[in-house]
Amino acid sequence: MNAVWTAEDPAATEAPAAAAAPLKIEREHHKLEKRLCRLAGQAIVDYNMIEAGDKVMVCMSGGKDSYGMLDILLKLRRRAPVGFDIVAVNLDQKQPGFPEHVLPEYLRSVGVPFHIEEQDTYSIVKRIVPEGKTTCGLCSRLRRGILYRVAGELGATKIALGHHRDDILQTVFLNMFFGAKLKGMPPKLVSDDGRHIVIRPLAYVPERDLARWAAHRGFPIIPCTLCGSQENAQRKQVAALLQEWEKKFPGRVQNMFTALQNVVPSHLMDGTHYDFKGLKATGVPDPAGDKAFDAEEIAAPVAPLMQVVRL
Repeated sequence: MNAVWTAEDPAATEAPAAAAAPLKIEREHHKLEKRLCRLAGQAIVDYNMIEAGDKVMVCMSGGKDSYGMLDILLKLRRRAPVGFDIVAVNLDQKQPGFPEHVLPEYLRSVGVPFHIEEQDTYSIVKRIVPEGKTTCGLCSRLRRGILYRVAGELGATKIALGHHRDDILQTVFLNMFFGAKLKGMPPKLVSDDGRHIVIRPLAYVPERDLARWAAHRGFPIIPCTLCGSQENAQRKQVAALLQEWEKKFPGRVQNMFTALQNVVPSHLMDGTHYDFKGLKATGVPDPAGDKAFDAEEIAAPVAPLMQVVRL
């Protein structure tokens, strides 16, 4: 990774023994900040998310993830090898009780140019989706279309979304369980309308780190009264499953995430990505041959990415 994307600060100085506890907390926050910046910087470099002259539209929902994304991008920009602009955008969906003043006040306080787009998608979702059913699908489609339009109007070259590592892995399992597809949430893609590049700078960042950072920074979190209140949503069930696995088998979630970067099409079953029909014996040893269940491979340490998160 290019070191200039890490945004690391100088090490904390020593203090008297009486200040040991506060100093320990400060050091933990310093380590957390370095880790967040390192992981986001690594993802940006790995997928060439931000280029010279980009205008990055940071989508702000008022949740911990989008606050964290903006905060990290602002830190990275100070040390980035390329110059780029940031504009924050919030879609005010006219949910009852939505505190309209919170985001504008926060964005002014950190000196970030911003745009608030007012569209009553809340009423549309509540009218169309039956009571008790999941609103996330329709809500996200409406929101996506509006954000694409706004990106064009603002001249944004990249649209940054705050999805993190756990969101990506949950999406893989949701697609397998309910969509019969081996499909995830890519760190970079072309938008549905073909006009925009969408990026996810937090793709390598665990949710627990974002939660800790939000608590440390005291972000003014705005709860979602649509999807945020649906405890029975399929995504929440999958999230609970992954959390339970991680509790019983520490490191499993990271290993599964790393597997998304180590795909072997010849050992899956999709004929559109590997020519099974045309496969012929060559008589030449193939290092990628049928050794899917070698004990040595299964027992070997996974995760080149784990090296990134260690301090």
